[in-house]
Order: sequence, then structure tokens, then C-alpha cells
Amino acid sequence: MEISTINQQVQQESIFLQDLKREISKVIVGQEALLEKMLVALLADGHVLIEGVPGLAKTLAVKTLARAVHAQFNRIQFTPDLLPADITGTLIFSPKEGSFFPKRGPVFANFVLADEINRSPAKVQSALLEAMQERQITIGDQTYALPAPFMVLATQNPVEQEGTYPLPEAQVDRFMLKVLVTYPTKEEEKQILERMSNHQELNVNTSVTPEMILKARGVVDSIYVDEKIKNYIVNLVFATRDPKAYGLDKLASFIAYGASPRATIFLTQAAKAYAFLNGRGYVTPEDIKAIGLDVLRHRVLLSYEAEAENISADEIVKQIFDAVDVP
Repeated sequence: MEISTINQQVQQESIFLQDLKREISKVIVGQEALLEKMLVALLADGHVLIEGVPGLAKTLAVKTLARAVHAQFNRIQFTPDLLPADITGTLIFSPKEGSFFPKRGPVFANFVLADEINRSPAKVQSALLEAMQERQITIGDQTYALPAPFMVLATQNPVEQEGTYPLPEAQVDRFMLKVLVTYPTKEEEKQILERMSNHQELNVNTSVTPEMILKARGVVDSIYVDEKIKNYIVNLVFATRDPKAYGLDKLASFIAYGASPRATIFLTQAAKAYAFLNGRGYVTPEDIKAIGLDVLRHRVLLSYEAEAENISADEIVKQIFDAVDVP
């Protein structure tokens, strides 16, 4: 397909995103980066892990996005006593029928908010693994497809805080993006004060439908990725595994494990969605840079040496972006 044709399709199908942004901004002050990344994941059929200290409107942002789309939304509050069946569902015995029947859990929704996901132990978090990867849930010997679109938006407080459990690597790797939420500016804080201090409920119009999102995803899939861009993505991921090959000898001792092939796939899909958000039918290196940190920061596992020297995954990923040649 010609790039000019894809460009036209992108411009036609992305009009609804302006409405979506406008509705969400009725409730959320600032947090443009978080909103943008949530939309990228929604368009790229990915999941988002949102990390920040309590009170930064992480949960509110997710709930507002779900309200702005005319789709089913369920919130699961992760607590230490939660069980896997509380998420996926279980088999219930019916004495009348003399048999078991499935009771579906809250994961059967278009948008699932896993609130404070790191407040539950690994066995509970792992209940989401099949849902996030295969978009299905197995209850007993039956497998049930999840509704489309299906998206998990998980919030967590930084692991330094008490009463939290670190997420297993298999769980973390299934999140397309990990977004860090920071404090608002002084002006934004004043806006929050004025908007939120009078207990009035802010209404959001639900003009966007799941069908519109699925149609937009079809266009996102057709966005053009040049061979040079593909090589750039592969080089970035390989630099996390073998930094010495890219002249980053110093980083080799700081990285215990590099990013998995899932990072290559997600970086491509997220870059396409970012290009779509910006009304373009092709991916540029700037798209990769804009979304790359969120795709890679949770996939670079640090060594003890890096932790001893207080070096973060963000710093390592930024150095890799600086070192790898841009096409």
C-alpha cells in the first residue's frame, strides 16, 4: 500500500482520538505523557504498568479512560489475601443440576484495572498471565475468550514502600509499557485544587466505541516501517544484551539480563501506534525514541553492581539510545 494512502487512512481514523483526549482532560489535569502512553498501548493492543507514589491520579486516569470509551470496565483491588480465582473466576457446584458451572471473574471486561498490583503475592499476579498473553482464561477444563479490545492497566507504588511484592519477570515482560508518573507542576496543582475540592462529579461523554478502537488498530497494523527502522529497533534491543558490541563496555557489568524478543515486537507496535497518534502513516526514529524508554525500562534487569552504584535502568537505556546509530 502507498504511504500517501496509509496517511489518508490514519488521518480519517484518528479523528476520534481528539474527542477522547478532550473528554479525559475534563477530569485529569496535566499527566499528558501518561495519557499519551495509555492511548499508544490501547492502539497497539498492549498493557500498561503505571508506577508512582500514592495520590498522583494513576487510578483516576485509568478509570477516566475506561469511562470515555463505551466499554466494560472492572477494577480489581489487589490485596495480600486475594486469590487467583478472585480474578479469573472458578467452578461453582449446583446441587440442583448436580454439576459444576463456571462463574466468571472480573477479568472478563474490556478494561481491567489491576489496582496496586504489587500488594498481592506472585501467585495472585500470575493469574493474569494467560489473560495478558493469549487473551483467554481457563476455568476447569474449559477455555473462554476475553472480550475485544482487552487491556490490563496496572498501578503500583514504588517497591521501596512497605507491604509490596516485586512483580515476577514473566508478569513484568507482558506489559508493553511501564510509565513513571511524577508530581504535577505548581500551576497544575492549583488547577487540581480548583477542580477537585468541591466534591462535584465531573462527567465524561462516552462517544468512543470498542469498534472504533478495533478499526483504528487495523490501520495501525498497516503503518509502514522501513528496513532501516527495523534494523534500528533490533540494534537497540541487542545493545541491552551485548553492550560491548556497541562500544558500551562500561554497561556490561551493570546489566544482568537484556530485553527479550517481546521488546522488539512491542517497540515496533508501540512506535506504529505513536505514529498513528501523530497522524502519520510511517514510523520515524523519533517515534522509537519517544516510546523506547517506556518499552525497555522494565526489561533491562540490573546487576548487583548497578544497584550498589545506584544506577537505574532508565540511565542505562538512555545511554544505549545515545550509543546506537540512528538511521
